Amino acid sequence: MEFKRIFKASAIATALILAGCGGDINITPTVNDNSSTTDNSVNNSNNTTTTPTTSDVTCASYESEAGTVEGTFDGIDCLYNDSFSSKNISITSNITFEELPDSGVHVFEDALQIGADGDTTTGFVIPASGPTMTVKPGAVLAFKSGEAIIRIARGAKIQAVGTAAKPITFTSAFAYDRFDDEGKGPLYADWGGIIINGNAVTDQCTDAERGAGNCNVPSEGITSYFGGNDNTDSSGNIKWAKIWYAGSGPKVGGEGDDLNSLTLNAVGSGSEFDYLHIHQGFDDGIEFFGGASTVKHVVVTDTQDDSFDFDAGYHGKMQYLFVKHGTVVTRDGTTVSMGNHGFESDGVKGTSTAEAPPSNPTIANVTIVTSDGLSVRDGDPSVAFKFDDEFNANLYNVLMVKTAATQTYCMTFSSDGEKQADKIMFNNSVMACNVEFDDADGTFNSGKEPASLTGTALSAWFDGTSNIRIGSTASVLAANGFATDTASADITISANDLSTLDAGFFDSVNYIGAVSDQDTSSNWYKWVETALAAAEQD
Repeated sequence: MEFKRIFKASAIATALILAGCGGDINITPTVNDNSSTTDNSVNNSNNTTTTPTTSDVTCASYESEAGTVEGTFDGIDCLYNDSFSSKNISITSNITFEELPDSGVHVFEDALQIGADGDTTTGFVIPASGPTMTVKPGAVLAFKSGEAIIRIARGAKIQAVGTAAKPITFTSAFAYDRFDDEGKGPLYADWGGIIINGNAVTDQCTDAERGAGNCNVPSEGITSYFGGNDNTDSSGNIKWAKIWYAGSGPKVGGEGDDLNSLTLNAVGSGSEFDYLHIHQGFDDGIEFFGGASTVKHVVVTDTQDDSFDFDAGYHGKMQYLFVKHGTVVTRDGTTVSMGNHGFESDGVKGTSTAEAPPSNPTIANVTIVTSDGLSVRDGDPSVAFKFDDEFNANLYNVLMVKTAATQTYCMTFSSDGEKQADKIMFNNSVMACNVEFDDADGTFNSGKEPASLTGTALSAWFDGTSNIRIGSTASVLAANGFATDTASADITISANDLSTLDAGFFDSVNYIGAVSDQDTSSNWYKWVETALAAAEQD
Protein backbone atom coordinates (compact mmCIF):
# COMPACT_ATOMS: atom_id res chain seq x y z
CA MET A 1 0.00 0.00 0.00
CA GLU A 2 1.02 3.60 -0.55
CA PHE A 3 2.43 4.55 2.85
CA LYS A 4 4.55 1.43 3.15
CA ARG A 5 5.88 1.96 -0.34
CA ILE A 6 6.80 5.59 0.25
CA PHE A 7 7.78 5.67 3.89
CA LYS A 8 9.03 2.14 4.54
CA ALA A 9 12.12 2.01 6.77
CA SER A 10 14.21 -1.15 6.79
CA ALA A 11 14.86 -3.06 10.00
CA ILE A 12 18.59 -2.39 9.55
CA ALA A 13 18.08 1.36 9.28
CA THR A 14 15.88 1.37 12.34
CA ALA A 15 18.36 -0.70 14.31
CA LEU A 16 21.21 1.65 13.44
CA ILE A 17 19.21 4.69 14.47
CA LEU A 18 18.18 3.13 17.75
CA ALA A 19 21.75 2.07 18.39
CA GLY A 20 22.84 5.66 17.85
CA CYS A 21 20.31 6.70 20.49
CA GLY A 22 21.79 4.27 22.98
CA GLY A 23 19.09 1.62 22.61
CA ASP A 24 16.31 3.10 24.73
CA ILE A 25 14.06 5.88 23.53
CA ASN A 26 12.60 8.33 26.01
CA ILE A 27 9.09 9.02 24.76
CA THR A 28 7.92 11.03 27.74
CA PRO A 29 7.20 14.65 26.78
CA THR A 30 9.12 17.14 28.85
CA VAL A 31 8.24 20.39 30.57
CA ASN A 32 11.10 22.76 29.78
CA ASP A 33 12.52 25.82 31.43
CA ASN A 34 14.09 26.66 28.03
CA SER A 35 17.49 27.16 29.69
CA SER A 36 19.41 24.52 27.78
CA THR A 37 19.42 22.47 24.57
CA THR A 38 20.42 18.82 24.40
CA ASP A 39 22.14 17.46 21.28
CA ASN A 40 21.16 13.83 20.66
CA SER A 41 22.99 13.41 17.35
CA VAL A 42 22.75 10.05 15.58
CA ASN A 43 24.09 8.67 12.34
CA ASN A 44 21.56 7.82 9.64
CA SER A 45 21.36 4.50 7.83
CA ASN A 46 23.16 5.53 4.64
CA ASN A 47 26.69 5.88 6.01
CA THR A 48 26.71 9.62 5.33
CA THR A 49 27.83 12.42 7.57
CA THR A 50 24.27 13.68 8.19
CA THR A 51 23.64 13.88 11.92
CA PRO A 52 20.02 14.67 12.87
CA THR A 53 19.72 16.37 16.25
CA THR A 54 16.89 17.58 18.41
CA SER A 55 17.87 21.11 17.43
CA ASP A 56 17.41 20.20 13.75
CA VAL A 57 13.83 18.99 14.25
CA THR A 58 10.96 20.85 15.82
CA CYS A 59 8.47 18.60 17.57
CA ALA A 60 5.17 20.21 18.49
CA SER A 61 4.93 22.03 21.80
CA TYR A 62 2.40 24.07 23.70
CA GLU A 63 2.23 26.27 26.76
CA SER A 64 0.57 24.91 29.88
CA GLU A 65 0.35 26.16 33.44
CA ALA A 66 3.44 24.07 34.22
CA GLY A 67 5.48 25.46 31.35
CA THR A 68 6.29 24.33 27.83
CA VAL A 69 5.18 20.79 27.00
CA GLU A 70 6.77 19.25 23.94
CA GLY A 71 7.07 16.00 22.07
CA THR A 72 10.27 13.96 21.94
CA PHE A 73 12.37 13.43 18.81
CA ASP A 74 13.76 9.89 18.56
CA GLY A 75 16.05 10.46 15.59
CA ILE A 76 13.30 9.97 12.97
CA ASP A 77 9.90 10.80 14.44
CA CYS A 78 8.27 13.03 17.03
CA LEU A 79 6.61 10.99 19.76
CA TYR A 80 3.74 12.15 21.96
CA ASN A 81 2.54 9.97 24.83
CA ASP A 82 -0.42 10.48 27.18
CA SER A 83 1.51 13.06 29.22
CA PHE A 84 1.47 15.29 26.15
CA SER A 85 -2.14 14.71 25.08
CA SER A 86 -4.99 12.44 26.17
CA LYS A 87 -8.72 12.31 26.82
CA ASN A 88 -7.95 14.06 30.13
CA ILE A 89 -5.92 16.91 28.65
CA SER A 90 -7.28 19.89 26.72
CA ILE A 91 -4.61 21.98 25.02
CA THR A 92 -5.61 25.61 25.37
CA SER A 93 -2.74 27.36 23.59
CA ASN A 94 -1.73 27.35 19.94
CA ILE A 95 0.11 24.30 18.63
CA THR A 96 1.86 23.66 15.31
CA PHE A 97 2.90 20.45 13.61
CA GLU A 98 5.66 20.94 11.05
CA GLU A 99 6.65 18.64 8.22
CA LEU A 100 9.45 16.43 9.53
CA PRO A 101 12.56 15.63 7.47
CA ASP A 102 13.45 12.20 6.12
CA SER A 103 9.86 10.93 6.14
CA GLY A 104 9.47 11.40 9.88
CA VAL A 105 5.98 11.43 11.38
CA HIS A 106 4.24 12.78 14.46
CA VAL A 107 3.01 9.75 16.46
CA PHE A 108 0.28 9.81 19.13
CA GLU A 109 -0.74 7.23 21.70
CA ASP A 110 -3.91 8.94 22.87
CA ALA A 111 -6.44 11.69 22.09
CA LEU A 112 -5.35 15.12 20.91
CA GLN A 113 -7.89 17.64 22.23
CA ILE A 114 -7.61 21.26 21.16
CA GLY A 115 -9.49 23.90 23.12
CA ALA A 116 -11.36 23.98 26.40
CA ASP A 117 -14.67 22.15 26.35
CA GLY A 118 -17.74 22.41 28.54
CA ASP A 119 -21.48 22.70 29.02
CA THR A 120 -22.68 26.31 29.08
CA THR A 121 -25.55 25.43 31.42
CA THR A 122 -22.97 24.74 34.14
CA GLY A 123 -21.20 28.09 33.80
CA PHE A 124 -18.74 27.19 31.06
CA VAL A 125 -18.05 30.05 28.65
CA ILE A 126 -17.12 29.19 25.08
CA PRO A 127 -13.90 31.09 24.27
CA ALA A 128 -14.40 33.84 21.71
CA SER A 129 -10.94 33.10 20.36
CA GLY A 130 -9.63 29.73 21.35
CA PRO A 131 -6.40 28.02 20.32
CA THR A 132 -5.53 26.99 16.78
CA MET A 133 -4.02 23.67 15.78
CA THR A 134 -1.88 24.34 12.71
CA VAL A 135 -0.64 21.50 10.52
CA LYS A 136 1.89 22.48 7.87
CA PRO A 137 2.05 21.12 4.31
CA GLY A 138 3.64 17.68 4.12
CA ALA A 139 3.19 16.89 7.80
CA VAL A 140 2.09 13.37 8.76
CA LEU A 141 0.17 12.66 11.98
CA ALA A 142 -0.10 8.95 12.86
CA PHE A 143 -2.13 7.40 15.67
CA LYS A 144 -1.73 4.18 17.62
CA SER A 145 -5.19 3.34 18.96
CA GLY A 146 -8.93 3.79 18.62
CA GLU A 147 -8.74 6.14 21.60
CA ALA A 148 -6.46 8.47 19.65
CA ILE A 149 -8.94 11.07 18.45
CA ILE A 150 -8.42 14.65 17.28
CA ARG A 151 -11.10 16.82 18.89
CA ILE A 152 -11.46 20.53 18.10
CA ALA A 153 -13.63 22.33 20.67
CA ARG A 154 -16.07 25.17 20.11
CA GLY A 155 -14.10 28.41 19.81
CA ALA A 156 -10.92 26.56 18.75
CA LYS A 157 -9.76 26.01 15.18
CA ILE A 158 -7.87 23.56 13.02
CA GLN A 159 -5.82 24.95 10.15
CA ALA A 160 -4.56 21.88 8.33
CA VAL A 161 -3.86 23.27 4.88
CA GLY A 162 -1.52 21.31 2.66
CA THR A 163 -0.75 21.76 -1.01
CA ALA A 164 -1.09 19.65 -4.14
CA ALA A 165 2.62 18.83 -3.93
CA LYS A 166 2.61 18.37 -0.15
CA PRO A 167 -0.71 17.08 1.18
CA ILE A 168 -1.16 16.54 4.89
CA THR A 169 -1.74 12.98 6.12
CA PHE A 170 -3.72 11.73 9.14
CA THR A 171 -3.30 7.97 9.38
CA SER A 172 -2.64 4.80 11.35
CA ALA A 173 0.76 4.33 12.92
CA PHE A 174 0.64 0.76 11.60
CA ALA A 175 1.14 2.15 8.09
CA TYR A 176 4.84 2.37 9.06
CA ASP A 177 6.92 -0.73 9.66
CA ARG A 178 8.80 0.86 12.52
CA PHE A 179 5.56 1.11 14.57
CA ASP A 180 4.05 -2.15 13.36
CA ASP A 181 5.77 -4.68 15.65
CA GLU A 182 3.25 -7.40 14.79
CA GLY A 183 3.47 -6.82 11.05
CA LYS A 184 -0.29 -6.53 10.75
CA GLY A 185 -0.44 -3.44 8.54
CA PRO A 186 -3.01 -0.63 8.72
CA LEU A 187 -6.78 -1.22 8.69
CA TYR A 188 -10.02 0.65 9.32
CA ALA A 189 -10.64 1.60 12.98
CA ASP A 190 -6.93 1.83 13.80
CA TRP A 191 -7.50 5.33 15.21
CA GLY A 192 -10.41 7.52 16.16
CA GLY A 193 -10.69 10.16 13.44
CA ILE A 194 -11.26 13.92 13.57
CA ILE A 195 -14.15 15.50 15.49
CA ILE A 196 -14.84 19.21 15.06
CA ASN A 197 -17.38 20.86 17.34
CA GLY A 198 -18.86 24.14 16.12
CA ASN A 199 -21.26 26.90 17.13
CA ALA A 200 -23.66 26.52 14.21
CA VAL A 201 -27.31 25.44 14.24
CA THR A 202 -28.39 21.87 14.92
CA ASP A 203 -31.96 20.69 15.47
CA GLN A 204 -30.73 18.71 18.47
CA CYS A 205 -31.29 21.90 20.49
CA THR A 206 -34.50 23.88 20.93
CA ASP A 207 -35.01 27.45 19.77
CA ALA A 208 -35.05 28.52 23.43
CA GLU A 209 -31.74 26.81 24.14
CA ARG A 210 -30.11 28.45 21.15
CA GLY A 211 -31.50 31.84 22.10
CA ALA A 212 -30.16 31.54 25.64
CA GLY A 213 -26.73 30.31 24.52
CA ASN A 214 -27.44 26.93 26.09
CA CYS A 215 -27.19 24.58 23.12
CA ASN A 216 -24.91 21.76 24.32
CA VAL A 217 -25.21 18.57 22.31
CA PRO A 218 -22.95 15.71 23.49
CA SER A 219 -20.64 14.54 20.73
CA GLU A 220 -20.37 10.90 19.82
CA GLY A 221 -17.20 9.09 20.79
CA ILE A 222 -15.62 11.41 23.34
CA THR A 223 -17.20 13.64 25.99
CA SER A 224 -17.51 17.10 24.44
CA TYR A 225 -20.24 19.50 23.33
CA PHE A 226 -21.34 21.28 20.16
CA GLY A 227 -24.05 23.57 18.85
CA GLY A 228 -25.02 27.22 18.85
CA ASN A 229 -26.87 29.73 16.71
CA ASP A 230 -24.33 30.90 14.11
CA ASN A 231 -24.35 29.07 10.78
CA THR A 232 -21.51 31.32 9.57
CA ASP A 233 -19.19 30.23 12.39
CA SER A 234 -15.66 29.06 11.53
CA SER A 235 -13.83 26.15 13.11
CA GLY A 236 -10.94 26.45 10.66
CA ASN A 237 -10.14 24.57 7.46
CA ILE A 238 -8.80 21.23 6.26
CA LYS A 239 -7.47 21.26 2.69
CA TRP A 240 -5.23 18.99 0.65
CA ALA A 241 -5.34 16.21 3.23
CA LYS A 242 -5.68 12.44 3.51
CA ILE A 243 -7.63 10.84 6.36
CA TRP A 244 -6.95 7.10 6.30
CA TYR A 245 -7.89 4.09 8.50
CA ALA A 246 -9.88 6.17 10.96
CA GLY A 247 -13.08 5.72 12.92
CA SER A 248 -13.54 3.33 15.80
CA GLY A 249 -16.31 2.04 17.95
CA PRO A 250 -18.57 1.45 19.55
CA LYS A 251 -17.38 3.94 22.15
CA VAL A 252 -18.96 5.21 25.38
CA GLY A 253 -22.53 5.09 24.10
CA GLY A 254 -22.33 1.51 22.85
CA GLU A 255 -23.73 0.35 19.51
CA GLY A 256 -24.26 3.35 17.22
CA ASP A 257 -21.80 5.54 19.10
CA ASP A 258 -19.18 4.94 16.44
CA LEU A 259 -16.57 7.31 15.10
CA ASN A 260 -16.27 8.66 11.59
CA SER A 261 -13.18 9.63 9.68
CA LEU A 262 -14.35 13.26 9.90
CA THR A 263 -17.25 14.40 12.08
CA LEU A 264 -18.55 17.94 11.57
CA ASN A 265 -20.72 18.78 14.57
CA ALA A 266 -22.62 22.02 13.89
CA VAL A 267 -19.70 23.42 11.90
CA GLY A 268 -20.55 26.66 10.10
CA SER A 269 -20.00 27.97 6.60
CA GLY A 270 -16.85 29.79 7.73
CA SER A 271 -15.06 26.41 7.56
CA GLU A 272 -13.93 24.87 4.29
CA PHE A 273 -13.05 21.24 3.57
CA ASP A 274 -11.37 20.96 0.20
CA TYR A 275 -9.24 18.34 -1.56
CA LEU A 276 -9.67 15.45 0.86
CA HIS A 277 -9.15 11.73 0.36
CA ILE A 278 -10.93 9.68 3.00
CA HIS A 279 -10.10 6.00 2.89
CA GLN A 280 -11.05 2.89 4.85
CA GLY A 281 -13.06 4.50 7.61
CA PHE A 282 -14.84 2.31 10.16
CA ASP A 283 -18.06 4.33 10.12
CA ASP A 284 -18.83 7.27 7.80
CA GLY A 285 -16.44 9.24 5.65
CA ILE A 286 -17.89 12.60 6.70
CA GLU A 287 -20.91 12.93 8.96
CA PHE A 288 -22.62 16.29 9.37
CA PHE A 289 -24.72 17.07 12.43
CA GLY A 290 -26.37 20.32 11.39
CA GLY A 291 -24.35 23.39 10.47
CA ALA A 292 -23.52 24.72 7.03
CA SER A 293 -19.90 23.79 6.33
CA THR A 294 -18.73 23.90 2.71
CA VAL A 295 -17.18 20.86 1.04
CA LYS A 296 -15.40 20.58 -2.29
CA HIS A 297 -13.14 18.10 -4.12
CA VAL A 298 -13.55 15.04 -1.89
CA VAL A 299 -12.83 11.38 -2.69
CA VAL A 300 -14.17 8.67 -0.36
CA THR A 301 -12.99 5.11 -0.97
CA ASP A 302 -13.77 1.84 0.79
CA THR A 303 -15.41 3.28 3.88
CA GLN A 304 -17.51 0.69 5.74
CA ASP A 305 -20.68 2.68 6.30
CA ASP A 306 -21.73 5.90 4.50
CA SER A 307 -19.42 8.08 2.48
CA PHE A 308 -21.45 11.20 3.35
CA ASP A 309 -24.03 11.20 6.15
CA PHE A 310 -26.29 14.23 6.68
CA ASP A 311 -28.29 14.74 9.84
CA ALA A 312 -29.82 17.26 12.24
CA GLY A 313 -30.48 20.04 9.71
CA TYR A 314 -27.36 20.35 7.54
CA HIS A 315 -27.54 23.31 5.12
CA GLY A 316 -24.16 23.41 3.41
CA LYS A 317 -22.90 23.49 -0.16
CA MET A 318 -20.88 20.75 -1.86
CA GLN A 319 -19.28 20.24 -5.28
CA TYR A 320 -17.03 17.57 -6.83
CA LEU A 321 -17.59 14.43 -4.76
CA PHE A 322 -16.33 11.03 -5.88
CA VAL A 323 -17.37 7.84 -4.06
CA LYS A 324 -16.26 4.28 -4.74
CA HIS A 325 -17.23 1.15 -2.85
CA GLY A 326 -14.80 -1.74 -3.06
CA THR A 327 -13.14 -4.48 -1.03
CA VAL A 328 -10.24 -4.75 1.40
CA VAL A 329 -8.27 -7.66 2.81
CA THR A 330 -8.47 -7.89 6.59
CA ARG A 331 -5.66 -9.00 8.87
CA ASP A 332 -6.82 -12.60 8.82
CA GLY A 333 -6.64 -12.64 5.02
CA THR A 334 -10.39 -12.37 4.43
CA THR A 335 -11.59 -10.16 1.59
CA VAL A 336 -14.57 -8.07 2.71
CA SER A 337 -16.86 -5.57 1.01
CA MET A 338 -16.83 -1.93 2.08
CA GLY A 339 -19.59 0.64 1.71
CA ASN A 340 -23.25 0.98 2.64
CA HIS A 341 -24.55 4.27 1.25
CA GLY A 342 -22.82 6.84 -0.89
CA PHE A 343 -25.17 9.29 0.81
CA GLU A 344 -27.26 8.59 3.90
CA SER A 345 -29.53 11.58 3.89
CA ASP A 346 -31.39 12.35 7.10
CA GLY A 347 -33.33 15.54 7.44
CA VAL A 348 -34.20 15.63 11.14
CA LYS A 349 -32.51 14.22 14.24
CA GLY A 350 -34.06 16.36 16.96
CA THR A 351 -36.97 18.77 16.52
CA SER A 352 -37.33 20.69 13.29
CA THR A 353 -38.34 24.37 13.53
CA ALA A 354 -38.26 27.40 11.24
CA GLU A 355 -34.95 28.28 12.89
CA ALA A 356 -33.61 24.75 12.43
CA PRO A 357 -35.35 23.28 9.37
CA PRO A 358 -34.65 19.81 7.95
CA SER A 359 -31.37 19.18 6.16
CA ASN A 360 -31.39 20.88 2.77
CA PRO A 361 -27.92 20.92 1.17
CA THR A 362 -27.10 21.98 -2.37
CA ILE A 363 -24.85 19.37 -4.01
CA ALA A 364 -23.33 19.36 -7.49
CA ASN A 365 -21.10 17.11 -9.60
CA VAL A 366 -21.15 13.73 -7.91
CA THR A 367 -20.06 10.29 -9.10
CA ILE A 368 -20.97 7.24 -7.02
CA VAL A 369 -19.62 3.87 -8.14
CA THR A 370 -21.33 1.22 -6.03
CA SER A 371 -20.69 -2.52 -5.87
CA ASP A 372 -22.88 -5.58 -5.41
CA GLY A 373 -21.32 -6.32 -2.04
CA LEU A 374 -22.76 -6.39 1.47
CA SER A 375 -20.70 -4.24 3.80
CA VAL A 376 -18.61 -5.99 6.42
CA ARG A 377 -19.92 -3.32 8.77
CA ASP A 378 -23.44 -4.75 9.11
CA GLY A 379 -24.25 -6.78 6.02
CA ASP A 380 -26.16 -3.91 4.43
CA PRO A 381 -26.03 -3.40 0.65
CA SER A 382 -23.96 -0.95 -1.36
CA VAL A 383 -26.41 1.84 -2.28
CA ALA A 384 -25.90 5.23 -3.91
CA PHE A 385 -28.62 7.15 -1.98
CA LYS A 386 -30.73 6.46 1.09
CA PHE A 387 -33.32 9.11 1.99
CA ASP A 388 -34.68 9.29 5.53
CA ASP A 389 -36.34 11.62 8.05
CA GLU A 390 -37.84 14.40 5.92
CA PHE A 391 -34.68 15.08 3.96
CA ASN A 392 -34.65 17.94 1.42
CA ALA A 393 -31.97 18.68 -1.19
CA ASN A 394 -31.12 20.09 -4.59
CA LEU A 395 -28.73 17.79 -6.46
CA TYR A 396 -27.14 18.65 -9.80
CA ASN A 397 -25.12 16.63 -12.31
CA VAL A 398 -25.15 13.37 -10.33
CA LEU A 399 -23.91 10.13 -11.91
CA MET A 400 -24.80 6.80 -10.24
CA VAL A 401 -23.13 3.62 -11.49
CA LYS A 402 -23.98 0.01 -10.54
CA THR A 403 -22.97 -2.60 -13.08
CA ALA A 404 -24.32 -5.65 -11.21
CA ALA A 405 -27.07 -6.06 -8.62
CA THR A 406 -28.06 -9.49 -7.42
CA GLN A 407 -28.40 -8.26 -3.83
CA THR A 408 -28.20 -4.47 -4.10
CA TYR A 409 -29.83 -1.44 -5.72
CA CYS A 410 -29.07 2.23 -6.32
CA MET A 411 -31.66 4.13 -4.27
CA THR A 412 -33.91 3.57 -1.28
CA PHE A 413 -36.39 5.53 0.86
CA SER A 414 -37.52 4.95 4.40
CA SER A 415 -41.17 5.79 4.95
CA ASP A 416 -40.10 8.92 6.88
CA GLY A 417 -37.78 9.73 4.00
CA GLU A 418 -40.80 9.93 1.74
CA LYS A 419 -42.42 12.65 3.86
CA GLN A 420 -40.84 15.48 1.88
CA ALA A 421 -39.76 13.58 -1.22
CA ASP A 422 -41.25 16.35 -3.32
CA LYS A 423 -38.44 18.56 -1.96
CA ILE A 424 -35.65 16.22 -3.09
CA MET A 425 -34.83 17.57 -6.52
CA PHE A 426 -32.41 15.85 -8.91
CA ASN A 427 -31.33 18.03 -11.83
CA ASN A 428 -29.50 16.88 -14.99
CA SER A 429 -28.56 13.58 -13.38
CA VAL A 430 -27.97 10.04 -14.66
CA MET A 431 -28.82 6.67 -13.09
CA ALA A 432 -26.83 3.87 -14.77
CA CYS A 433 -27.83 1.04 -12.46
CA ASN A 434 -28.64 -2.64 -12.86
CA VAL A 435 -31.36 -2.33 -10.20
CA GLU A 436 -32.61 1.18 -9.59
CA PHE A 437 -34.92 1.21 -6.54
CA ASP A 438 -35.49 -0.89 -3.44
CA ASP A 439 -39.27 -0.89 -3.49
CA ALA A 440 -41.75 -3.74 -3.89
CA ASP A 441 -44.10 -2.06 -6.37
CA GLY A 442 -41.98 0.92 -7.34
CA THR A 443 -44.42 3.61 -6.21
CA PHE A 444 -44.86 6.08 -3.38
CA ASN A 445 -47.55 4.47 -1.25
CA SER A 446 -46.31 4.31 2.35
CA GLY A 447 -48.96 6.77 3.48
CA LYS A 448 -46.29 9.22 4.60
CA GLU A 449 -45.47 10.67 1.19
CA PRO A 450 -46.90 14.06 0.10
CA ALA A 451 -50.37 13.65 -1.38
CA SER A 452 -49.05 14.90 -4.71
CA LEU A 453 -46.78 11.84 -4.94
CA THR A 454 -49.17 9.10 -3.81
CA GLY A 455 -49.14 6.35 -6.42
CA THR A 456 -46.39 8.04 -8.43
CA ALA A 457 -43.73 5.71 -9.78
CA LEU A 458 -40.32 6.24 -8.22
CA SER A 459 -38.85 6.16 -11.71
CA ALA A 460 -41.13 9.00 -12.81
CA TRP A 461 -40.26 10.98 -9.67
CA PHE A 462 -36.54 10.64 -10.43
CA ASP A 463 -36.86 11.35 -14.15
CA GLY A 464 -38.68 14.64 -13.63
CA THR A 465 -37.91 16.83 -16.59
CA SER A 466 -34.12 16.70 -16.73
CA ASN A 467 -32.84 13.29 -15.56
CA ILE A 468 -32.40 9.91 -17.25
CA ARG A 469 -32.13 6.23 -16.30
CA ILE A 470 -30.06 4.27 -18.79
CA GLY A 471 -29.30 0.88 -17.25
CA SER A 472 -26.09 -0.83 -16.27
CA THR A 473 -24.89 -1.66 -19.78
CA ALA A 474 -24.63 2.00 -20.75
CA SER A 475 -21.19 3.46 -21.35
CA VAL A 476 -20.77 6.34 -18.92
CA LEU A 477 -17.19 6.18 -17.63
CA ALA A 478 -13.96 6.69 -19.54
CA ALA A 479 -11.39 3.93 -19.83
CA ASN A 480 -9.80 5.06 -16.56
CA GLY A 481 -12.96 3.96 -14.72
CA PHE A 482 -13.64 7.21 -12.89
CA ALA A 483 -14.00 10.19 -15.24
CA THR A 484 -17.26 10.77 -17.08
CA ASP A 485 -17.10 9.81 -20.74
CA THR A 486 -18.21 13.14 -22.13
CA ALA A 487 -18.56 11.60 -25.62
CA SER A 488 -20.91 8.86 -24.40
CA ALA A 489 -23.84 8.29 -26.74
CA ASP A 490 -25.82 6.93 -23.78
CA ILE A 491 -25.77 10.19 -21.84
CA THR A 492 -28.38 12.08 -23.81
CA ILE A 493 -28.87 15.04 -21.49
CA SER A 494 -26.67 18.06 -20.93
CA ALA A 495 -25.11 19.11 -17.66
CA ASN A 496 -26.57 21.91 -15.62
CA ASP A 497 -24.06 24.74 -15.90
CA LEU A 498 -24.87 25.79 -12.31
CA SER A 499 -25.24 29.42 -13.33
CA THR A 500 -28.28 29.76 -11.07
CA LEU A 501 -26.28 28.77 -8.00
CA ASP A 502 -23.94 30.74 -5.76
CA ALA A 503 -21.08 31.76 -8.06
CA GLY A 504 -18.91 32.43 -5.03
CA PHE A 505 -18.79 28.68 -4.36
CA PHE A 506 -19.98 26.68 -7.36
CA ASP A 507 -17.82 26.44 -10.47
CA SER A 508 -19.53 26.53 -13.84
CA VAL A 509 -19.34 23.10 -15.53
CA ASN A 510 -20.27 21.36 -18.77
CA TYR A 511 -20.31 17.71 -17.65
CA ILE A 512 -22.29 15.32 -15.46
CA GLY A 513 -20.48 13.51 -12.64
CA ALA A 514 -17.54 14.43 -10.44
CA VAL A 515 -14.70 14.35 -12.98
CA SER A 516 -14.47 15.09 -16.71
CA ASP A 517 -12.37 13.00 -19.09
CA GLN A 518 -11.47 16.29 -20.80
CA ASP A 519 -9.84 17.66 -17.67
CA THR A 520 -6.78 15.43 -17.28
CA SER A 521 -4.34 18.19 -16.36
CA SER A 522 -6.36 19.66 -13.50
CA ASN A 523 -5.48 19.26 -9.83
CA TRP A 524 -8.86 17.62 -9.23
CA TYR A 525 -8.42 14.98 -11.95
CA LYS A 526 -4.96 14.12 -10.61
CA TRP A 527 -6.24 14.04 -7.01
CA VAL A 528 -8.92 11.48 -7.89
CA GLU A 529 -6.53 9.45 -10.03
CA THR A 530 -3.95 9.28 -7.24
CA ALA A 531 -6.55 8.46 -4.58
CA LEU A 532 -8.04 5.58 -6.55
CA ALA A 533 -4.61 4.16 -7.40
CA ALA A 534 -3.69 4.17 -3.70
CA ALA A 535 -7.00 2.54 -2.72
CA GLU A 536 -6.54 -0.20 -5.31
CA GLN A 537 -3.22 -1.19 -3.75
CA ASP A 538 -4.67 -1.47 -0.26
